[in-house]
Amino acid sequence: MKIAVLIARILLGLVFTVFGLNLYLHFIPMPPPPGDAGVLLGLLFKYGWFSFLGILYIVAGVLLLLGRYIGVALTILGPIIVVMLLFHVTMNPQGIGPALFVAVLEGFLIYAHWHHFGTVLHGTHSQVDGNHHTL
Repeated sequence: MKIAVLIARILLGLVFTVFGLNLYLHFIPMPPPPGDAGVLLGLLFKYGWFSFLGILYIVAGVLLLLGRYIGVALTILGPIIVVMLLFHVTMNPQGIGPALFVAVLEGFLIYAHWHHFGTVLHGTHSQVDGNHHTL
């Protein structure tokens, strides 16, 4: 299991680091998809959304590659992967393969690192200044 987790973490880290860097350096040619999907992506590029996403891709990818703050990296990538899946399901179904691949890796890594997410999902109580606060 440890080797599978390591491989999944490195693969997911590489995917997001490489494609995050590609948003700035353009070393992998990526023609826009046809139709509305291409129009949407063109608008996102035009108004700088992908500049911000590129930073998130790189930060999360590097954290995964380093094996540090894995819970933070997976938390950053979670909503991004959901949007990728929704984009492909609704606008570009023929390109869904890579989005499914990263979604499976993300799901597997969340399962493997569940201890990073337990307190967020189940809530925990701490005592601060005599008052109970739910985190």
